[in-house]
Amino acid sequence: MKYTRLTKEQLEELHEEFIRFLASQQIDKAEWDTLKRDKPEVAEQEIDVFSDLIWDSVLDKAAWLEFYSKNHIFLFKMDQEKMESIIIHAHAPHADFLTREGLIWLNENLFSEEVKVTRGTKPFGEDRKAEIFKLIEDGAILSEGELYKQFEDMF
Repeated sequence: MKYTRLTKEQLEELHEEFIRFLASQQIDKAEWDTLKRDKPEVAEQEIDVFSDLIWDSVLDKAAWLEFYSKNHIFLFKMDQEKMESIIIHAHAPHADFLTREGLIWLNENLFSEEVKVTRGTKPFGEDRKAEIFKLIEDGAILSEGELYKQFEDMF
């Protein structure tokens, strides 16, 4: 398995796609029920293959990521060759970007000495998808890039 297995909730959300995936493997509902009962390891393998296919598709299309910690916000814009970043760092110990109050504080203090905004660019290595997946595993979330675009225009 290249990525991680989808959660039960994710699989439920992708129920229709999973049915189509099984159909493409010539597995109907009766056969799937038999596999789960008699050969659970084969059923698990099918779920793993499906999970990798979904992750592969999601990562291929991924263009924006956001990562929040207490004193940092990392915003990423990705194309096929490189990843651009905007990093917001609060130098104030009371700032906490994991709370609503912390984000309000950022809005009010963005141009103060207590906030530093830096930008960077990094080319992807040989496996773009693996690099993006690692960021997601570390806590980054896929986004539509609204926050990145706002900061891109300001800095």
